[in-house]
Amino acid sequence: MLPIAVTPADLAAALAAMNFAAFAAFGIDKARAQSGTWRIRESTLLWLAFLGGTPGAYAGRALFRHKTRKQPFSDNLFHVVMFQLAGAGALAGWHFAG
Repeated sequence: MLPIAVTPADLAAALAAMNFAAFAAFGIDKARAQSGTWRIRESTLLWLAFLGGTPGAYAGRALFRHKTRKQPFSDNLFHVVMFQLAGAGALAGWHFAG
């Protein structure tokens, strides 16, 4: 079995794709909400943010003015951000401590 090497460029590309997907999902869901058709699940929107698309989710939310007044969703998105910051802090601490 060959070892898998992930380069910084790979990570940057994955994060860019995830942010684009999150941004687009908010736009698509807003359009579907206005037309009354099938919607994207809130859990899907949150997973896209959780998997690295938080900036895209917040940008889509602001630009499309979507899910801005739904308090449970806003709280959950904020919790995703806090979890990511805690994880990044733990990873940085582990990296610099050892």
